[in-house]
Amino acid sequence: MSSRLKEQYRKETIPALMQRFGYRNPMAVPKVSKIVLNMGVGEAHTDIKILDAAVEELAAIVGQRPVVTRAKKSIANFKIRAGMPIGCMVTLRGERMHEFLDRLVSLALPRVRDFRGVSTRSFDGRGNYTLGVRDQLIFPETNYAKVTKVKGMNITIVTTARTDEEAQALLASLGMPFRKAA
Repeated sequence: MSSRLKEQYRKETIPALMQRFGYRNPMAVPKVSKIVLNMGVGEAHTDIKILDAAVEELAAIVGQRPVVTRAKKSIANFKIRAGMPIGCMVTLRGERMHEFLDRLVSLALPRVRDFRGVSTRSFDGRGNYTLGVRDQLIFPETNYAKVTKVKGMNITIVTTARTDEEAQALLASLGMPFRKAA
């Protein structure tokens, strides 16, 4: 069974983007290739339980076990040594990626307080989009009783689009609520 977002991509997005950008082959239409979620936990060097809680919360949100990221260099001002755990990240592909993007667009982002849409300036020039989320409580999978500290995360949506304009059209057709230019 394929996800609702994948069906929408096949039936609506591909024909619309082919007509808008003049693609001749449906395989040339950009698509979402992966989604990377990164949660940096700077306080993990003093209390490792905060990192364990972040790993469990991220695993509950995406349905996949995250990997613990470690510091590459020692930074004396932050009291960090090389190899210390400082965060966690997970890469989603395939069905889990489509399911997460559908939940992000339809459930999580509308739960953000005073939400007016996501910025259109967060593209990197190569068709990838990065979104910062201030707290993990916008996802319905998080258990409010177990949350000890509100933690933010970065969500990077990697597409096969060559330009930012193509990537924005792709994400907008998949339901990403971009902010209207004033």
